[in-house]
Amino acid sequence: MRIIEHPILDFQRGEEITFFFDGQEIKGFEGETIAAALHAAGVRVLGHSQTMHRPRGLFCAIGNCSSCLMVVDGEPNVRICVEKVQPGMRVETQQGKGCLR
Repeated sequence: MRIIEHPILDFQRGEEITFFFDGQEIKGFEGETIAAALHAAGVRVLGHSQTMHRPRGLFCAIGNCSSCLMVVDGEPNVRICVEKVQPGMRVETQQGKGCLR
C-alpha cells in the first residue's frame, strides 16, 4: 500500500520500475527506497535474528539500526531503508553478518 494523497505532504513519484527481491519481481518507483517498495509490495519480514532465527522487519527507517541489512547487487550490509531502488537491481535476504565475494 502506498500513500497517494496527503493533506500536507506533496508526493511526486518517478516512473514505475522493476527490481528483484529473492528472485521475485517487485514493482517500485524511481526515488523511493528499497524498503518502501518492499513494504508497499507486502514484504514485512526482511531477515531473521542470528541466534533465535526470529523474523525481523523494518524498525527505524532512517539508517541507524541493522534491521534492514540486505545484499544488494552482491554487496552485503546495505541499509535498504536509505538506499534508493534502481531498475533491475537484485536484493537478497542476508543470512548472518554477510561477507564479500
